[in-house]
Amino acid sequence: MFTPLSSFLPHDLVLCPTSLHITPFSAAEVSASIARLNLRKAPGYDLIAGKVLQELPPAAVGLLTTIYNSILRLSYYPLLWKFAQIVMLPKPGKPPYDVASYRPISLLPIASKVFEKLHLKRLRSDVEISHVIPSYQFGFRTGHSPIQQAHRVVNEIVTSLEERALCTAVFLDVAQAFDKVWHIGLLYKLKNSLPGPYYLLLQSYLSDRYFQIRYNGMCNESYEVRSGVPQGGVLGHLLCLLFTADLQPTDYTTIATFARGS
Repeated sequence: MFTPLSSFLPHDLVLCPTSLHITPFSAAEVSASIARLNLRKAPGYDLIAGKVLQELPPAAVGLLTTIYNSILRLSYYPLLWKFAQIVMLPKPGKPPYDVASYRPISLLPIASKVFEKLHLKRLRSDVEISHVIPSYQFGFRTGHSPIQQAHRVVNEIVTSLEERALCTAVFLDVAQAFDKVWHIGLLYKLKNSLPGPYYLLLQSYLSDRYFQIRYNGMCNESYEVRSGVPQGGVLGHLLCLLFTADLQPTDYTTIATFARGS
């Protein structure tokens, strides 16, 4: 009895369309990305600061490049790079006993943030992001700003008034939008809009993520992240845009969206 090869493959791998592998990184690309690190950024739980990476010899940069390319080849994101420490910064003039009086800052390992920047560069070069993200989304996009989006909305209103047409508006502010992204729904949309290798890597990137709270030198136990996009890196913003990219306007509606980071 013949058994199809697909029965031995992971389910997600079977459903992903055939596509080329992601182009490996060069040591020069990794070195350039490390050189552009903001040294004022705090390190993650591993305490490896950006200055440490900038002082690495060429041989160590070559080893780091090998690790990055292995992530691309295996579509596996290291578990230790998916652990975030949340630092609670008190807001001025707010009562210290209220949870809302603190601003959480997510700290990730610097090495993982370097990889995210390199991966985002590959993603933008291999995928027509402008075709995936709708034109009405003005958040985290080059050449777009909230002022331009406001002008666009005002122009729609003025045009309707000049044509003596009815014009109604609904303004929706989603609180903590980055923390409420549904992982299953996001992965479904990524599978339909991105090449297979990118989807598989982002699937590993989102799964099995953990965090702990650090306050006054004390840390609590770790908890699994069950929703939301990872914050503290650069991929979270793009993933949030892709999650909301399927809002479809009609002939009688105009959509204007803008995502803002904390």
